[in-house]
Amino acid sequence: MKTSRRAVLALAATSLFAAASLAQAETWPARPIRLVVPFPAGGGTDIIARELTNKLTSYGYNFVVDNKPGSGGNLGVDAAAKAAPDGYTLVLGQTSNLAINPTLYAKLPYDPVKDLTPISLVATSPLVIVAGTATPYKTLDDLVKAARAKPESINFASSGNGTVSHLAMESFQKAANIKLTHIPYKGAAQGITDVISGQVQLYVSSVPTLQAHIKSGKMHPLAITSLQRAPELPQVPTVAESGYKGFESITWFGILGPAGLSKDIVAKLNADINKALQDPTLKQKLAGQGAAVQGSSAADFAKLIRDDIPRWGKLVKDSGAKVD
Repeated sequence: MKTSRRAVLALAATSLFAAASLAQAETWPARPIRLVVPFPAGGGTDIIARELTNKLTSYGYNFVVDNKPGSGGNLGVDAAAKAAPDGYTLVLGQTSNLAINPTLYAKLPYDPVKDLTPISLVATSPLVIVAGTATPYKTLDDLVKAARAKPESINFASSGNGTVSHLAMESFQKAANIKLTHIPYKGAAQGITDVISGQVQLYVSSVPTLQAHIKSGKMHPLAITSLQRAPELPQVPTVAESGYKGFESITWFGILGPAGLSKDIVAKLNADINKALQDPTLKQKLAGQGAAVQGSSAADFAKLIRDDIPRWGKLVKDSGAKVD
């Protein structure tokens, strides 16, 4: 009898736990969700986060965007990774802090694979390679021919060691079998100024960062690093179109939660995010930031992260970039 009584009590406890879990999933979200953005307010990542969360409010969500910049995005991602896995703290991660930083930083406070739950890919964004108007380079082929004639005589600026723009050019140098000289800057502003003034010959950055300077004629675009042309610069060919078949080097953005996040919450968020990304107005607003709407399953986003860590990691190692 004692054994039977214990079995009944255990079954009742299990049923209550299951019912409580189901009730939690059905009522979630019952309060605002914090979406950590690991970069300052006003930047491209922040704008993507705010546009997406604004659309999700029409599905019954209430978000608070929490900008937590620092350490190449590591501080914000770490804060989300260490939060309770209750669905009330998420993060908008990207290529740099999820795929590059694990190799770039000697000590990373989180493991992108073990400490986070991928929910959905949101968007991708290409880079544009530009030349200063004082240079003779009008096409990517012009640049490659000059670089092969005089290795390391041509310099290119980026927004810092180990950034996507730096590593994209490292990847292109390998594809084209050329050697350029890298000049890292702390951010985009000074690099742009030096390219326009003629002190630096090339610059690589996002389309929104350079678009106004291209349209004003202060910079000449050579190529886009995505497989498709950028809608904002339809006249600019891709690197792949310029003779380097299959070349692609882009930034991606996606939503994640802490490890251990409920499968029911992941499924609901994934469905609603993918639904929101089909909205024409949201697509147009993200396109204004040079971002192409994507969406994905949680499993496909997880695979992208796992695959990109060694791919970008090799570029980091080969370039010698390091941040302590």
